[in-house]
Amino acid sequence: TRDLQIRRVECGEGEVEFQLGPRDPILGSALTIPLPPGCDQAIVHYTTQPQASGLQWLTPGQTAGKRHPFLFSQNESIHARSWIPLQDSPGVRITYDASIQPVDGLRVLMSAQHRSEENGAHVFRMDLPIPPYLIALAIGDLEFAALGPRTGIYAEPAMLPATAHEFEDTERLVETVERLYGPYRWGRYDLLVLPPSFPFGGMENPCLTFATPTVIAGDKSLVGLVSHELAHSWSGNLVTNATWRDFWLNEGFTTYLENRIQEEVYGREQALMEQVLDRRELEKELREFPVADQILHIDLKGRDPDEGCTRIPYFKGALLLRQMERAFGRTAFDRFLRSYFDRFAFQSITTAEALDYLRTELFDRFPKESAQIPLEEWVFEPGLPSGVPYARSERLENVAARGIPDRAWNTQEWLEFLQIMVRPVERAKLEELDRAWTLTETGNFEILGEWLLISIESAYEAAYQRLERFLTEVGRTKLLRPLYTALMKTPDGQTLAKEIYAKARAGYHPITQTALDKIVHFSK
Repeated sequence: TRDLQIRRVECGEGEVEFQLGPRDPILGSALTIPLPPGCDQAIVHYTTQPQASGLQWLTPGQTAGKRHPFLFSQNESIHARSWIPLQDSPGVRITYDASIQPVDGLRVLMSAQHRSEENGAHVFRMDLPIPPYLIALAIGDLEFAALGPRTGIYAEPAMLPATAHEFEDTERLVETVERLYGPYRWGRYDLLVLPPSFPFGGMENPCLTFATPTVIAGDKSLVGLVSHELAHSWSGNLVTNATWRDFWLNEGFTTYLENRIQEEVYGREQALMEQVLDRRELEKELREFPVADQILHIDLKGRDPDEGCTRIPYFKGALLLRQMERAFGRTAFDRFLRSYFDRFAFQSITTAEALDYLRTELFDRFPKESAQIPLEEWVFEPGLPSGVPYARSERLENVAARGIPDRAWNTQEWLEFLQIMVRPVERAKLEELDRAWTLTETGNFEILGEWLLISIESAYEAAYQRLERFLTEVGRTKLLRPLYTALMKTPDGQTLAKEIYAKARAGYHPITQTALDKIVHFSK
């Protein structure tokens, strides 16, 4: 447990003793309940603390509607223990029932099947075994729009039309993955678009993906997020990493599947553009991170497992699977992946178990092709093996060749244009771009994040007012981390970063606070 107030523990007709161990700053406190003879279960009566790291309580002012409060959970990696006393390990799979009593008529959602409403309480059940980090709860002023017979979207009323349009292909995405990798086993697949303080792009909670509003681009160019979280219904939720050292089994496989879905639904060129940008981000992190953190089977002993949540397990893991696809052929590799999901369905597995299955079912059957894949080096060594080919995108190459923006560009082309700019950029050039394309006021958060990064690195102060608004309105860690990091590289930037952070921190999720506190050297 982490910061739970345990009031009493019952077993049978009476109370039993329990021990709550000393608090570890990462793990929390061990709760031990010795069960007397004849008692095989205990009921724990407890309350959470306001600062529970797995929950964020939003005031009405922090929501789109500004009228009602909002609550949502975020359990990955080990934050379930901050609001539920349980064995908070991905190696433990559980089922759960819940009865939630909301206030003010707000809608209640969970990562489970909604069973009934009894005396004002909402009853949920998840009868398929899941790891604890996939328990999820949200309560707020929410409306629903159907996207298909088993898909739909929840959002605050003001946001619902735009989000429903952006994610209207969701049913088609589900059908695509089923055709490739087998049946969807979780019943419904719904999305919940959360307020901007949500710390991640998305969270793959069963039956109910949580998503950030920062992917509402208006042109579906960022719906790779939905493809990614949907793919987790196979790689991550169905077959789960047994420990956080094995995180690449969740994210590397899912990132590979995401790109395959994007190719099937939106075309080969869209998938290639995303591969190119992912490779650039991977190589940037490989340059910045210590060698120990470049290993897929990462050593997290004595560390917060959230520290292993970099882009390396995502993009390096996906590159490994793409190399296998290239070596063994797409048909054989797809057949292997489908057998992998069937073989380990509703199980949590280690890297060793996954590699054993790979060798038995793929490498040993195709010895000539497997010689092209240095599997041990990929998984247990830093960096990338030599000779890993680069993806090429004709559309992104045209961006570089053209050198000036085009109104037909999508998000990926704009990101290519901005990312290849040599920094610092002359003020006159930035002013010209801003006048022509109003980049400082763009509503596309991915493009805006890159533009603000350029503005910091080029001391383009005309964008600083927008930078402050961005840092106080958005809570997605991926977008915030590079901006604060860039600000902290100069004395004037440090002053600005600390001023903004002092105002913005209270609105960030606890997970985001933990990540950014280290960057801006914040102390309570």
